[in-house]
Amino acid sequence: MSTSKVTYLGDLRTQCVHIRSGNSYITDAPTDNHGKGEAFSPTDTVATGLANCMLTVMGIKARALQVKLEGSSALVTKIMASNPRRIARIELELHLPKQVGAKEKIILERTGIACPVNQSLHPDIERSIKFNWDI
Repeated sequence: MSTSKVTYLGDLRTQCVHIRSGNSYITDAPTDNHGKGEAFSPTDTVATGLANCMLTVMGIKARALQVKLEGSSALVTKIMASNPRRIARIELELHLPKQVGAKEKIILERTGIACPVNQSLHPDIERSIKFNWDI
């Protein structure tokens, strides 16, 4: 079964529908590449997907450790390169609960780094991932 359906709407915009749930989002070309920049660009979704994946697998591990990660967040910065146009660097700044124990922090950080999206990104994409246990 397919995962999603992407429809080109014209004017450099797509609609993406998750087949199983029916949830959807729009992408728009960025302003530096002929678009309006009114929604996530396709490369924004890739960079953001890294944060989504890390927080999700950390949440799975946190359940097993009986640790609460609710309220955690990640700030995502995507840096593009040209010739060829591609994602050159993804910077993530995660903010996580400070009351988590030292051993659990190490386990959760390693779990996040090992997430499927991080393992799937091209090795030429630089990554800076900072874990801030400060909320």
